[in-house]
Amino acid sequence: MQSFRLSLSWMVCLLVRLAALAHSVRAEVGSFSSCLQFFHKRSSPHGLEGPGYSQICQRYENTYHFASLYRKQWRTPIYSAYVFTSGGKKRSRVPWMYEPQLANSRARPEMEPIPPNMTDQNVLESQAVLQDYKNSTFTKGHLSPNSHHQEDWDKKATFTLTNIVPQKAGSNSGPWAVLENEVAARLTAYCTGPAYIVTGVLPYVSPHWIRNRVAVPEYLWSAYCCPSFSSNLPEPLRDTFPTFAAIGRNDRLSTQDIVPVNPKAPASTRGYDVRRMSLETLEGYLRARLGLPVNVFLDQCL
Repeated sequence: MQSFRLSLSWMVCLLVRLAALAHSVRAEVGSFSSCLQFFHKRSSPHGLEGPGYSQICQRYENTYHFASLYRKQWRTPIYSAYVFTSGGKKRSRVPWMYEPQLANSRARPEMEPIPPNMTDQNVLESQAVLQDYKNSTFTKGHLSPNSHHQEDWDKKATFTLTNIVPQKAGSNSGPWAVLENEVAARLTAYCTGPAYIVTGVLPYVSPHWIRNRVAVPEYLWSAYCCPSFSSNLPEPLRDTFPTFAAIGRNDRLSTQDIVPVNPKAPASTRGYDVRRMSLETLEGYLRARLGLPVNVFLDQCL
């Protein structure tokens, strides 16, 4: 009898461990609990979530690199959040990847290389694939850009389609790239502690699509939070700490209510302007478009 009880106890213990393991495997998609370190005060943005949204801890080579809020219906991220790290070499070549757990909650928790001609219907229904962007008029726009990461594996991890939105080339390699470089130089020079960045999308009032599958954003936006910064800020930069934000056009035909167009800009980038603004102004535009109160950083980064 005692031997039977010991065997039963061992089996119960094993089942508990297996259940815990299964839970940990499924936790990469559906909860930010494993990657709260990418958010200021370990708190994700308020007011940006909704039905059908998935929280993803972006995992590559058994390590978390950033976090993304993903909307399956749109097959694009709503935002990606990360901690800025400066410098580093140019990224190594890496294949585009996808998130297996968006298609199957019991799949491996690691992002995986995506086949050029994906046929898995569960994947096709849950996220964008390479075929969606082929022969389209859009580039693959990073929300967490590889240039804002120092380590090679952090850079590689940004090349997952769950971190990508359809972005016009005039924006991606034009004013938006200028903004990313400007932010990187500023944070490198004057941020003395962790800098938290959230970059996301502002949708059209009436959705626009690639191939009736992938939602195209009308604007991209980005904001940073640097709680600890240099006391010797140049006068022109004093309003850019501890927070700063910007909105960039992704459609030349959009109205100029949010971001005006510079008529003197080069023809290749005209209409893809970026407007710098305060965090409060950005949140006002997000609130107006989404119809919900939005706070990108807890306590406004204080």
